[in-house]
Amino acid sequence: MELILISGMSGSGKSVALNLLEDAGYYCVDNLPVVMLTVLANMLKEEKVRKVAVAIDARSGGGIELLPEKLARLNEAGIRYNFLFLHASEETLLKRYSESRRRHPLGNENRSLAEAIRLEKEMLAPISNLGHRIDTSDLKANALREWVRQFIDAQPGQGLTLMFESFGFKHGLPLDADLVFDVRCLPNPHYDPALRPQTGRDQAVIDFLEGEPEVLRMREDISRFVANWLPCYVRDNRNYLTVAIGCTGGQHRSVYLAETLARQFAGQARVLVRHRTLAG
Repeated sequence: MELILISGMSGSGKSVALNLLEDAGYYCVDNLPVVMLTVLANMLKEEKVRKVAVAIDARSGGGIELLPEKLARLNEAGIRYNFLFLHASEETLLKRYSESRRRHPLGNENRSLAEAIRLEKEMLAPISNLGHRIDTSDLKANALREWVRQFIDAQPGQGLTLMFESFGFKHGLPLDADLVFDVRCLPNPHYDPALRPQTGRDQAVIDFLEGEPEVLRMREDISRFVANWLPCYVRDNRNYLTVAIGCTGGQHRSVYLAETLARQFAGQARVLVRHRTLAG
């Protein structure tokens, strides 16, 4: 049985992810109490249900801290799983709830929306690093669906998946990054009017950047760092490692470096590429 677990902050896009999984043929269960996880998984395994997605979050009440123990039991039972944790900045969550006018699951007459969000973050902290994290701040639903689709395709038990993610510092640091490299010091194609509307995937921008020795030196330095430390992350039993590369706007330099580094490491690990600003 292929089991995908989804958790994260309310308003971070769990419904979008679960709907995509349902469309992809998964048997989906929302708001499952943690104590029921192993019972459900074993029952569905006996019934030969092949693809299952389960959402577990703060709506289930207490017991979220039991999830690591339940995951260990799944391993003992030979049930493979992949864990996806969605989150977003407090500012983004406040804006989404304000626009939707929905009530936060932990909100009440004695607790403001901001207080409910902070309480939920505290409740979910013990499980936030158990799997692959996606920061949905500033992501449109279509972009999130595509990233979840990539997550489905990268199955566990096949080694570490290396994620190269470009972003723009003016939009804020991505919350899902394990390693962050700042490349704002490099020559910027933005100042060339002909290159400004293009991206780091366009040949004219690539030619510009590859003609700059500093860009090539930075690329080699990042490559050397990741190559040297990748075996340590593999030994740590990581399923995912996200390397975030940021320039000012997230359009030229970071996109180019994410693309070229992904190609370079394609033979050493399963590699995915994300462009946060272009997708947002």
